[in-house]
Amino acid sequence: MKVRYKGESFGVLGLRNNKIYECLSVEYGLLRVIDESEEDDGILYSAINPRPLDGSSPGGKWEIVEDDELGTLKKAING
Repeated sequence: MKVRYKGESFGVLGLRNNKIYECLSVEYGLLRVIDESEEDDGILYSAINPRPLDGSSPGGKWEIVEDDELGTLKKAING
């Protein structure tokens, strides 16, 4: 699965506007994404409004680039 982040870029190892990221899974309304930190197990971000926990950025939204056959991303992002 793949998503594009649309919004204000934040953090050195966070998310960049208009960049496509690999989404490993959806867990409790959160997307596990391999962001700029390139952690193998990914980082959890909100499916609705991905942003830093410290509130230093208003964040943005996800755009689905590639979903799985069950529509997992569509369900998580669009409800």
